[in-house]
Amino acid sequence: MFVIAGLGNPTEKYAKTRHNAGFDTIDILAEKLNVKMKKTVFNAMVGKTVIGGEKTLLVKPLTFMNLSGNAVRSVCRFYKIDPKEKLVVIYDDSDLEEGRLRLRKKGSAGSHNGMKSIVSCLGTEEFFRIRVGIGKRPEQMDMVDYVLGRYDKETRKIMEDAFAKAADAAVDIVEHGMEHAMNQFN
Repeated sequence: MFVIAGLGNPTEKYAKTRHNAGFDTIDILAEKLNVKMKKTVFNAMVGKTVIGGEKTLLVKPLTFMNLSGNAVRSVCRFYKIDPKEKLVVIYDDSDLEEGRLRLRKKGSAGSHNGMKSIVSCLGTEEFFRIRVGIGKRPEQMDMVDYVLGRYDKETRKIMEDAFAKAADAAVDIVEHGMEHAMNQFN
């Protein structure tokens, strides 16, 4: 079984903010695969599907960004998921230009608090990642205000295309492996 976890913050207050790139991607993926994301377990909203013959669980942690690792760890433990082989985490990255994707097999959490939480809770940096570029914050703006801000109409369209590509990348990882997906989407 694969777990595809998209990071974000729950509640309408944070919907469609830059920090919710993972949630937005999971929403698109769920729609494409006709998956209902209504069940809540382990402090996460989940939906089950099959991708390329592989059982797959779509996950949106409901613990707020800085505690995402608690939900991801609980899901992985319950389903006996080896994060190194079967976990894909999708999240926003302010070091990448808006709409750009970067796929990696492993790496540090950098300055992303949701990723810091996951690395800490799992005890490893070895799991698949899909980073969705949200662009650099303006120098005069606080990082929290930036990531919790919303896109203008034109940029939102660019981002929606990026979320759709990130969803396709997640499917590609499950169907063909990370190397293939990296060659297709990086």
